[in-house]
Amino acid sequence: MTSAKSARRPHHWRRDLIELAALFTAVAVADAVANLIGHQPDGPYLLVASAVVLVATAAFHTWWARRHSHAPPSGEGGSAPGGADAAEHGAPRVGAAGGAGGSGAGRIAGAEETTLWRMRTTVRDAPGSLAALCVALAGLRVDILTLGTHPLAQGTVDEFLLRAPASLQAQELSREIAAAGGTSTWIERADAHDLVDIPTRVLSLATRTALDAAELPLALRQLLGRCTIHSLPAVSVTGRPTGESAPVEGVLEETVMRLRDPSGGVISVERPYLPFTPTEFARARALVELDARLGPRVPRSEDVLTLPEGNEITVRRADRGDLAAARAMHDRCSQRTLGLRYHGPVADADRYLDHLLSPRFGRTLAVQAASGKLVALGHLLWDGDETEVALLVEDEWQRRGIGSELLGRLVALAVEAGCDSVYAVTQSHNTGMVAAMRALELPLDYQIEEGTLVITARLTTDRLTTEASARPSAPTEGARR
Repeated sequence: MTSAKSARRPHHWRRDLIELAALFTAVAVADAVANLIGHQPDGPYLLVASAVVLVATAAFHTWWARRHSHAPPSGEGGSAPGGADAAEHGAPRVGAAGGAGGSGAGRIAGAEETTLWRMRTTVRDAPGSLAALCVALAGLRVDILTLGTHPLAQGTVDEFLLRAPASLQAQELSREIAAAGGTSTWIERADAHDLVDIPTRVLSLATRTALDAAELPLALRQLLGRCTIHSLPAVSVTGRPTGESAPVEGVLEETVMRLRDPSGGVISVERPYLPFTPTEFARARALVELDARLGPRVPRSEDVLTLPEGNEITVRRADRGDLAAARAMHDRCSQRTLGLRYHGPVADADRYLDHLLSPRFGRTLAVQAASGKLVALGHLLWDGDETEVALLVEDEWQRRGIGSELLGRLVALAVEAGCDSVYAVTQSHNTGMVAAMRALELPLDYQIEEGTLVITARLTTDRLTTEASARPSAPTEGARR
């Protein structure tokens, strides 16, 4: 980090010229004084006395300067150097994540409530431009917790995690940054999860992606912030090519990036409010390449539950390997059950299964009877920046609590993925689905249009995380393999 003073180019020849002129002037004055006083009777004594006075004055000045100029700030509460008072004097303090500053709801100098902000701004690629931003932040009593840079062809995008006084408004912060040379500034509230440094976050997302193919869209969303992700298949549900393709290296167009999906088609990422940088594009492409090298993978954990009548069922993750069993279940379902699930021509239901069972489009839970047959499917589908839940339970296994069990597990997966809400599309007379959504005991929004009912559940993360850790719940007790 370059300070504003050191960023200026010093003109050494001017300083040398001034010092030389001052030296000649001092010699001339000293010679004049010596000639004037030295020829008098008491001249030598006056010269010695003058020298003593000068030495005493210099010694007193040195003592005074050391005692007062370097004393610690006497701010309220006796804050140490480098604290809030240092910021008032233009010395920006850069803290480490998780250091003495604490989390987002901390205090500055033990007095002021603080909040966390994420800020991104573009500055000129010139010495001193970043220093000017830091000085402006210090003047507002803002701590810089983390700093990342994204080089561009023209300028540099600087991304900050800031701890600021709670009284500081985003508009005021934006104005000061603009005055310090920042352009295209974007600011939003942050939380304690953002205190993780970028390399650690990327490694964590890579680990999640390596363990589960369904994690790639979620990992991209967490890597790039608030954005909309669409998985566009190369082949439609009717078997026709969609024309969706992308080069191996991908395409970056300001607020849109298109990456080749390892399973075919395109992963489209959109963020209209903030253009992507080449650095972000490279990170996203590396994550997709990792997913492509690892190939299809789904965790194989299973839960064995006992229904009230004594039958055992197994709840597990499903993928395209279960396509034949899922189609067989479709054949055993009535036209009414399929119609309630797919809201369209029942003859086309089988065509959706390959799409629904793909980990790229979400997560699927399957319920397997003791005979080995699939008797229910539950889907958690990534729909852009929204999340849909859908259930299908075979007729003979309905009204036994299987749908509620699947729905509760799907909502727990949505909370785990960081979703704010989930919605279900059904028909207004589908009392079973309505009852299952109400049993979640979450805030629900209902929207009815031409007989189609959309129920949106707003997730309360803390409570649901606690409940998810306590599963399995209904139907009854079970054991995990």
